[in-house]
Amino acid sequence: MKYQTRQTLTIYWQHAKQYRFLFIWMLSFSVLWSVAGMIVPIYYKKFFDVLAAGTPTSPETVFLLIRIMIILIVLALLFRFLLRRLGDIATITFRARIMEDIANSCFAYLHKHSFTFFNNNFVGSLVKQVNYFIRGFEVISERVVNQLIPLTIEATMAIIVLWVLDVRLGILAAAWLVLFLFVSWFISLYRYQYVILRSAAESKATGILADTITNNANVKLFCGYDAERQLYREAIGDTRRLRLITWRLNVLFDGVQGFLTTALEAGMLVLAFYLWRRGILTVGDFVLIQTYLFRIFNRVWDFGGVIRDIYESFGDAEDMTKILTAPHEIIDAPGAKALAVPHGNIEMKKVSFNYHETRSILSRFNLTISAKEKVALVGPSGAGKSTIVKLLLRAHDTTAGEILIDNQPLHLVTQDSLRGAVSYVPQDPILFHRTLLENIRYGKPGASDEEVFAAAKLAHCDEFINEFHNGYETYVGERGVKLSGGERQRVAIARAILRNAPILILDEATSSLDSESERLIQDALSVLMKDKTVIVIAHRLSTIMKMDRIIVIDSGKIVEEGTHQTLLEKPDGLYRRLWQIQAGGFLTNMI
Repeated sequence: MKYQTRQTLTIYWQHAKQYRFLFIWMLSFSVLWSVAGMIVPIYYKKFFDVLAAGTPTSPETVFLLIRIMIILIVLALLFRFLLRRLGDIATITFRARIMEDIANSCFAYLHKHSFTFFNNNFVGSLVKQVNYFIRGFEVISERVVNQLIPLTIEATMAIIVLWVLDVRLGILAAAWLVLFLFVSWFISLYRYQYVILRSAAESKATGILADTITNNANVKLFCGYDAERQLYREAIGDTRRLRLITWRLNVLFDGVQGFLTTALEAGMLVLAFYLWRRGILTVGDFVLIQTYLFRIFNRVWDFGGVIRDIYESFGDAEDMTKILTAPHEIIDAPGAKALAVPHGNIEMKKVSFNYHETRSILSRFNLTISAKEKVALVGPSGAGKSTIVKLLLRAHDTTAGEILIDNQPLHLVTQDSLRGAVSYVPQDPILFHRTLLENIRYGKPGASDEEVFAAAKLAHCDEFINEFHNGYETYVGERGVKLSGGERQRVAIARAILRNAPILILDEATSSLDSESERLIQDALSVLMKDKTVIVIAHRLSTIMKMDRIIVIDSGKIVEEGTHQTLLEKPDGLYRRLWQIQAGGFLTNMI
């Protein structure tokens, strides 16, 4: 299994190094605080040595020494407290800023992925992966600064001091520490593979849950409850199995740690007692050894949990790291310029496109649309109409050939400028869970309220908006579920009217409207289409009778083109056959 740990660390470091001063401040106080913590037990040793010596000759001198020791211990504790608090300030400031930067980077990079990427990934899983990636930095940075660095400092100082007391104490402590850390690292590394698998299982289960909640209507209407419940149950079952493995390894880990710490404490006690009997150690040395052992045990016992948390955080960040290191499918060319659309001519020259190797949609396709021309694309489902629009919007890049707008190849202009030159009304508009005012204004972010109201009126949105208690401040629900299909389309049309781009694409823009609403909106669209290059995809042929040109596409090729009337005059034409079916010819033939 290939892990992304190095890439994850690289991404975290790229953000962290931008705050070098905070980083150095944080590390410095962590080191100083740890050093101060290891100096305090040395004063305790001297304190107990003075107490153990008694007061046979000069009690005043002894009491003076005790007072000095107490003052030094208190000062050392206060100094350590101050260092810890200053370090905490640096740490939380550093961590908050980096987490903010990481969140912004994830948002920016994620949204630059292609339409295909989002079609292939569950929304719930993506949200989880972003949150886990951000949380991963929080956990890793906290564990390193507050636990791993103090462990390194305190263990090193403890071994040095014990070595000075007696080399055998130092050797025993050092050998035990190496063994303990090696065992902890080995078990954690073994556990890591299951952490990765568990994280993937959790993502899958989260994706299924989000998918079924989003499609709850389908689950009910198609009686899919039992099947979806079984699917989710299987995913949760895999998650449970992998959780149990990681938890059982945790229990094993804790057991090994407990045995090793008990063995060291017993061994150190026996050795210290032996050295004390020989007059090598004092009572204060016993206190020092026990204090250091207590601190080392606390640190190394945490080390197991620290390693587990770090590996678990890397495992949780794994999926997002793959997304952040995967190149974007659709990118701007180096030096890409902003698209200028003074006229609105569109050309597709020998365009080929395959969704994958075995499915060719367009092959050497040619199409020219003149400036301000109103063109309709019709044909059977799967003929390639929507693909043409997607290529024009660079939802996909062409496999071969090129597309030009006013003689500017699309792959040489920026995507934002291209899409900014197009008003697009899809067949199934999806709205933000925001107010109606915000959703309409999305077509032109800087528009005034009056401009929004005017666009809504042209699209006949104001008729249903005024019925809401909060009017334009009404929230439409997730994906606009509080509105009917026709109302959502009218909002999308209002957004396009407000955008007022030189190129207009209508993808079944009136398919969800009743006859009366469609009649009203056709008037609005007539105003909207004025002085624009217009592409209309329509299955309802009655909506395109007035187009300048109707292009009939079948199997990725243009088979007919002309006005509505000229196409009806072709006896065996595909358009004529489609028209007869919609006009009632199909029913006539069936009788």
